[in-house]
Amino acid sequence: MTATGADRDAPGARAVWWWGRRRSAVLDVGLALVSAVECAAEGVSFAGKAGFPEALGALFGFVVGAVLLVRRRWPITVVLVSVAVAPAEMGFLMGVVGLYTLAASEVPRRYTAVLAGMATVAVFVVTAVEMRRDIAAQADDFDPSAWYVPVMALFMTLGLNAPPVLLGLYIGARRRLMESLRERADSLEQELSLLADRAEQRAQWARQEERRRIAREMHDVVAHRVSLMVVHAAALQAVALKDPEKAVRNAALVGDMGRQALTELREMLGVLREEPVPVGRAAVPLAAVGRAAAAAAEAAAGPGLGALEELCQESRLAGTAVELVVLGEPGEYSPEVERTAYRVVQEALTNVHKHAPGASVVVRLAHREAEVAAQVENGPSDAGVADAGLPSGGNGLVGMRERVVRLGGAFVSGPTDAGGFKVSAVIPVGRK
Repeated sequence: MTATGADRDAPGARAVWWWGRRRSAVLDVGLALVSAVECAAEGVSFAGKAGFPEALGALFGFVVGAVLLVRRRWPITVVLVSVAVAPAEMGFLMGVVGLYTLAASEVPRRYTAVLAGMATVAVFVVTAVEMRRDIAAQADDFDPSAWYVPVMALFMTLGLNAPPVLLGLYIGARRRLMESLRERADSLEQELSLLADRAEQRAQWARQEERRRIAREMHDVVAHRVSLMVVHAAALQAVALKDPEKAVRNAALVGDMGRQALTELREMLGVLREEPVPVGRAAVPLAAVGRAAAAAAEAAAGPGLGALEELCQESRLAGTAVELVVLGEPGEYSPEVERTAYRVVQEALTNVHKHAPGASVVVRLAHREAEVAAQVENGPSDAGVADAGLPSGGNGLVGMRERVVRLGGAFVSGPTDAGGFKVSAVIPVGRK
């Protein structure tokens, strides 16, 4: 008899005045017409008993019955009108539908209880009076006891008013439950949307982090050796005619550097290619590439602190005076700590070749109880040494800082008072 609200926003539904759907308006208009006709007929009967014109009674009943049209908008009004016309024995349909609508509406329950009680009392009184009048008219044939009329009137009243009230309460509770579930579903949908946005942001951040990690690994693998190759190539060009034997040695060093760079690059790319492609996916996710890049470094075990002397010797062969100073007793560190310290020294030496050709360099490595400290300090550039013209991408210091900070360490770099440059890194020790 009223909408439960489940299809209130259904496609194609059109609002008409206070009705949420056109179908609801048609239903209420139909019920109002039936109620108006019923009340008009009952008004004619009431006019005959009251002694006024039947036409007036019919008109009065028609207007009263038409009040059912506003049952959804003003249910209290409908019930009050039905209670008011109960003594005239009209408005049966209006009373039943009004009680149902009132119980199913959002009217406070105390108002519903009071109005339902008023309607019940009115119907009980009218029923008892009519029943007693009928019994009095048949006094010769039927003589009931004193309790017969009240009990029968009560049963008839409850049978008339209780079903619509109970049904209305059930429909109203069901409607509120559906609305609550719909609101909860909308809230969950919004929460899922927010979670999806946050997941996308985290995925975007992870992709950017993996890109930086891959770029850092590729830079560390290639930049140092290629820089040394360029320095040796410049020296080779300078001494090719003056000192053929030195030129041959430099050419051999360039070849060795190139082969080592290609070997390290091939190892990393090989591990990247070995990352399995997930079923149903067209390509390897970037996160998997990042894991592969890290796995490449782990698989190759990477250079450690024990290779620092060889690293310094490579720079010495390129014409740079490098002194290595080691303080403290070496311990057993995790591969990541050793590789990070090595990469810091390596990148610092690469920067010396790029920006301070001919400068003397001091590499200090301090083994402490809970940390490893690495420092690379170079003096001013030697004006007599030709610049090899090595390009700079501006990512060396950034990459060193990212590596050290990722392990919870501290990184400091800057010019010295003597006109050189100093790079310092302190890395917490992760014992094996």
